[in-house]
Amino acid sequence: MNTSELLSALEFNFKLNAIDSRLLIVGLGITGYSAAQFLQNTPIKFAVIDSRSNPPLIDSLRKQMPDVPVFLGGFNQSAFEVATHLLVSPGVSLSEVMIQKAIAADVTIMSDIDLFACATDKPIIAITGSNGKSTVTTMLGEMGNTAGVKTAVGGNLGTPALDLLEQNADLYVLELSSFQLERTTALNAIAATVLNISPDHLDRHEDVIAYSKEKQKIFSGTGVMVLNADDPLVMNMKSKERTCLTFSTQKHADFYLRRGESSSLMQGEQFLMSTSELRLEGNHNVANALAALALGSTIGLNIEAMCKALKKFKGLPHRMQKVSEIGRVLWINDSKATNIGACIAALEGYEHKVVLIAGGDAKGADMRDLLPVIKAKTKSVILIGKDAKLIEAALEACVPIYYASNMKEAVRIAQNQTIAGDTVLLSPACASLDQYKSYADRGNKFIEAVLELGTC
Repeated sequence: MNTSELLSALEFNFKLNAIDSRLLIVGLGITGYSAAQFLQNTPIKFAVIDSRSNPPLIDSLRKQMPDVPVFLGGFNQSAFEVATHLLVSPGVSLSEVMIQKAIAADVTIMSDIDLFACATDKPIIAITGSNGKSTVTTMLGEMGNTAGVKTAVGGNLGTPALDLLEQNADLYVLELSSFQLERTTALNAIAATVLNISPDHLDRHEDVIAYSKEKQKIFSGTGVMVLNADDPLVMNMKSKERTCLTFSTQKHADFYLRRGESSSLMQGEQFLMSTSELRLEGNHNVANALAALALGSTIGLNIEAMCKALKKFKGLPHRMQKVSEIGRVLWINDSKATNIGACIAALEGYEHKVVLIAGGDAKGADMRDLLPVIKAKTKSVILIGKDAKLIEAALEACVPIYYASNMKEAVRIAQNQTIAGDTVLLSPACASLDQYKSYADRGNKFIEAVLELGTC
């Protein structure tokens, strides 16, 4: 798409133009920086603001775009008063006072995903959900490339959406968070899915219903809806006016799991592949595979190529990742389980009881939801992070509870709780930023501590 076509799309969707518009990028993280880089190549006038005095990308921005106005160390009122449009990074809450004042003054709120949607005429598949969205996004990307369709993958996962345009792909697969979706209006994906809904980010959303409504915005537009038939909240999103496909591990659906001595992934009556050919553990990963197959089918990806990609797919780092087996004790890193639903899904995949390491920032979630599965699936729990006491209270002493001040200590305590044949699972059910730079940093600290055991 050339600049003239982009400007026409921006004018049509947002009344954003090069003459009388002033766009303010709110937040200089990787998303805000990618938006600035993109807008630098257009005649749109823009500025950048960040509440931090020294955001990590400020030096790069000033070096590459010295003429772009930058406001740091707070949300300067004068910068907001001049703006006709706000592009709000997902890390910035829309409840910020200056943003709320802008909304009241009819300033247009938009996102980097809006810019992306206006900048390409290639098909977009959009994926969200409380859990599994990174796995399904990556699966589908590998399916597309295996099928001979040049596919670019990003959004909330890895590469910012606008940076994907440099790849000049034939298909874009975007993972989108609730924070991205709540400020996006121009997306019209050729196919989209909400994989599941469980309580998450309740520090930013009023309740799970409000959170679900933000997720549902992924279905804005006219594309195919891919729905999890096992999740009532997701099925309530179904539209009679839209083409819908379903997937299920519990019942018959368009794509489903046929159970038996040799369980199989099915499309209607067509056998696709045996579950034993998947390299990933857990029923939740069967659901992820079915979702990816359903999404790929909407754009006609070759079924054999999609199954070939699934058979090779080894999963993502920090997502049910086997770290080591020491003294016949298996150590699993599921640090990406940053909410209750992800932890529950991980635990339900085990037939035997495990030693669980959990904790961190609960993000306002009701940790009592963990009680039934922890009672059924764990022999003990080791708690870390700022909400450890909150979790202990929620668990009502259903299993032995231990505290650790850091990951190394947690691993040592876990080692003392295990015998041959046991599994130790890091699946925190919480965000990581109270103690770590990211869930990946938390997972890496776990890996380091586990590998140290093997050298003792």
